[in-house]
Amino acid sequence: MAVRTDTRPSSRSLALALAGDIVCVVVFCAIGRRSHAEGVTLEGIATTAWPFLSGTLLGWLISRGWRNPTALAPTGVTVWVATVVVGMLLRKASSQGVAVSFVVVASLVTALLLLGWRAIARVVGNRAR
Repeated sequence: MAVRTDTRPSSRSLALALAGDIVCVVVFCAIGRRSHAEGVTLEGIATTAWPFLSGTLLGWLISRGWRNPTALAPTGVTVWVATVVVGMLLRKASSQGVAVSFVVVASLVTALLLLGWRAIARVVGNRAR
């Protein structure tokens, strides 16, 4: 078995981290649709999620998330802020709702999800070492 001598994340850990962010955004959107009785269908979730997922992907690019995908900062914070800001701008541009209360709730819930899994991953990783 080869021993890794570099500190770069593996392709598998990168894929899992990106998938984790995507799952968090989709879960946020599904919960929101269900709580507002909008129907939890694939089409409905996709309609709600695309603006936020666009922000998530932009956040990965801005933060170069592939360098340290589980870092709370800068990766996690950048992905979170981009998810909310880009998501809200795209929702506004596509005539979807951007009420102040929604912005607050979206900001808090996505922070909990996108930063929360990273915090848990760090704690688990530190204990494993």
